[in-house]
Amino acid sequence: MEGSSVEMPPYFLCPISLEIMRDPVTLATGITYDRTSIERWLFDAAHHATCPVTQRKLAPEDRDATPNHTLRRLIQAWCALHEVERFPTPRAPVDACRVAALVDEARGAGRRQELAALREIKAIAAESDRNKRCVEATPGAVDFLVSVVRHHCAASRSAEDLLELSLDSPTSTSPPEEDALSIIYSLKPSKKSLLRILERNNGDFMDTLLHVLRRPSYRSRTYAVLLLKAMVSVMEPARLMAVRADVVQEVVRVVSDRVSAKAVKAALHVLCRLCPWGRNRVKALEAGAMTVLVELLLDEGSRHSAELAVVAIDHLCGCAEGRSELVAHPAGLAVVSKKAMRVSPATTESAVRALHAVAKHSPTPAVLQEMLAVGVVAKLLLLLKVDSGEWARTKAKELLRTHARVWKNSPCLQAHLKAHYPS
Repeated sequence: MEGSSVEMPPYFLCPISLEIMRDPVTLATGITYDRTSIERWLFDAAHHATCPVTQRKLAPEDRDATPNHTLRRLIQAWCALHEVERFPTPRAPVDACRVAALVDEARGAGRRQELAALREIKAIAAESDRNKRCVEATPGAVDFLVSVVRHHCAASRSAEDLLELSLDSPTSTSPPEEDALSIIYSLKPSKKSLLRILERNNGDFMDTLLHVLRRPSYRSRTYAVLLLKAMVSVMEPARLMAVRADVVQEVVRVVSDRVSAKAVKAALHVLCRLCPWGRNRVKALEAGAMTVLVELLLDEGSRHSAELAVVAIDHLCGCAEGRSELVAHPAGLAVVSKKAMRVSPATTESAVRALHAVAKHSPTPAVLQEMLAVGVVAKLLLLLKVDSGEWARTKAKELLRTHARVWKNSPCLQAHLKAHYPS
């Protein structure tokens, strides 16, 4: 429509996007929207259940929109008449029967049929949010995808197997389990679906993800850790405490290998979720988490990754081994104190908590002198002068007062900072 001087009738525009409706659909409230916009509204993370214009709550059965063929034909005719943007008649949305038929065809069939079904399900899910919900809601569809991952990921492939796979699927460069993982992730499964996946087959899907995380493919590992992030978000504490040490080790390795920005953030989320429970702090430390996290902070990555890394370090400093490893790293105390000033209020709080834990539980003369030498004390004093949050200011002041005898009159502390030292 750009460059056109013709004024478009306002009822051709979607009330959400304010753009021309390519596939107009009408809700039970009588309001018409573009299908893509209203499906995104109804199926987004906030789970809206209202009509955007009328704000009327929609029952589950009222959320299926009806195609407005008359309006679509009017829009198409108007566009043709005024020689503006033209677009084809949209395809009818897929229904559960079609997805179920694809799953039935693939079950017990050969590799070729399985690959063809995966490709079509992937294309269906990629088309719209509505189709994603349709695939997830189709009985057996998610179980089929999980079974593909489980069946293929543990198998080792010879060169002949890889050649046969490429001949069966000349248009796809990824193995079946990777396609299945990508589909499951794209569905953004509900909590109910995630719990069902975890509980099926004695909860062995975590072992399946572990196999994928051990593979050399960065793409497969990315999908695996993204799904693991979703899984741990719905786990009960007892299940979180029972997570195996080798799973934690592979999560740490995702961060260490910098698999991808998305994968690193997901792995950090997993660590932050796991560390408060049971012996997971120790498992993470044995996997080298403290060194990996400090080096990630030294790399000056994204603000979000830095925030998550500091939160994870805060959790690890909840045990003696974690505090010892932070102090042992040559840049540990310095980089944590640096991030206390530069990232976000949440990062400031986590950084102060970690430093407070070290100075409270490990206040050896060597540690206190290092905190002074690398600038930790200076950063704590600066926190008192800026709007760093009441909790962080209180803890910083408490720490400074506790060790005033060592820090206050030290020649390492600049004169202008000594003037602000709390009495």
